[in-house]
Amino acid sequence: MKNFVKGICLVLALSSVGFMNGQEKDHKKVSVKAEETTEFIPAVRLINKPDGSCAFEKGRIPTLKHMNTTTFWMSNKTEEWEKNAHPAPRRQYVITIKGNIRFKVTDGSTFLIKPGTVLLAEDLKGKGHSWDMVKSKEWERLYIPIAEDADDFFVADKDAD
Repeated sequence: MKNFVKGICLVLALSSVGFMNGQEKDHKKVSVKAEETTEFIPAVRLINKPDGSCAFEKGRIPTLKHMNTTTFWMSNKTEEWEKNAHPAPRRQYVITIKGNIRFKVTDGSTFLIKPGTVLLAEDLKGKGHSWDMVKSKEWERLYIPIAEDADDFFVADKDAD
């Protein structure tokens, strides 16, 4: 329940930013100043290498950043084809509320996403990634698309290869 509340709070914060961005275009300018933060949420980003293969990098996303997004949706359904290798349909944050998901990339490397870690899907080409549930029967998640050309705010870990 605690992770669900965290996820909903994140979505509401991101949605309100999108709402404010939309109003800014249609009405008078609204000045929004994001607080500077030293706090981060753990994240894993799926990326394409120059050869089109899929890889991942571990890192984090700063809190209290205003992100350029206008919509989101939730899902708790999965179909078998989704577990097969596929590229991400768009740049998006995937916020896990419930479930443990093991992702696999082109070279066979894997990583685990649990509630509290943000998945940043940016592997838009090639074979993409696959995934499977680990000790979970259901994956509850939020999809939050990132606006075209918007910053994803991902900060790679310094000790990454």
